Amino acid sequence: MAAIDTIKTDHLIGLEVGSSTIVREHARGGMAVIFVAYQRTLKRRIALKVLPKSLITPTAAELFHREAESAAVLYHPNIIPVYEVGETDEFLYFSMQLVEGDSLLQVMKTARKNILPSRRTLPVRTALETGIQVLDALDYAHSEGIVHRDIKPGNILMEKRSGRPIVLDFGVAKVLKEDTKSRRVIQGTPVYMAPEQIMARNVDGRSDMYAFGVTLSQLVVPSLPFPKVGSAVELMREKVKRKEGIFTRPLSELNPQLDERFDAMIQKTMAYDPEDRYASCGELKEEMAACLSQLKDRQGINRRGDE
Repeated sequence: MAAIDTIKTDHLIGLEVGSSTIVREHARGGMAVIFVAYQRTLKRRIALKVLPKSLITPTAAELFHREAESAAVLYHPNIIPVYEVGETDEFLYFSMQLVEGDSLLQVMKTARKNILPSRRTLPVRTALETGIQVLDALDYAHSEGIVHRDIKPGNILMEKRSGRPIVLDFGVAKVLKEDTKSRRVIQGTPVYMAPEQIMARNVDGRSDMYAFGVTLSQLVVPSLPFPKVGSAVELMREKVKRKEGIFTRPLSELNPQLDERFDAMIQKTMAYDPEDRYASCGELKEEMAACLSQLKDRQGINRRGDE
């Protein structure tokens, strides 16, 4: 079976797909190609995500359709909207908003290259403000019965004009009402996956919460304090084995801007047992907002002390 990086797409430029015309290739993911397209009906540029049928297995097709159908029912300022879903002889596709901006992963990588060690992470205040918006989006999706299953910096876009984070790629999203007894497929990215997800157990919004905790941690420390392992498989084994938590050091030891309250929040967000985490992303959002308020107060006091 062909790989996505070997798929030729030049012949698709100019092709009319649904209500849109393909303009140029924009990016490639694990099993899909994203194009910039022009939606003729509304005279606007959009993104068109295409899955070549040469890549299709029953699982891949199911995941792709699930991505489109799950995302299409969600309406939230921090979730990318889906416009149209369809199929041609050559591929499956859906269209969505074209967001101008970098992924949170790209933002993080840029920060890592700063010549000043103190600026190789995002400011804690920025990370918290961004995280609160992501949590609001996740809490809303969970209330609609949808779990993302692959929250990570690469799946969060930072819109250039507004600076708002936008969650995308519900490619492994899960409709909670769907019967899962016959499905035990591991879906997600190892670094961010919760223990129950690694063990292919039924998941809910608290699995997204765990992945969000890893993501937030990655933004505020130079490197995650994971145990030293040689591969993603070994890391997954450690996550299943270490019931006391996967981090080997408190984050406040790695970033002096963090405190014990932040450590406790992350520890609860990434608890081994979902029952030991926050009840919902909404509850975590409230705790994070309290951390942000405390941080602003502390920064305000420091500034007044310098005057």
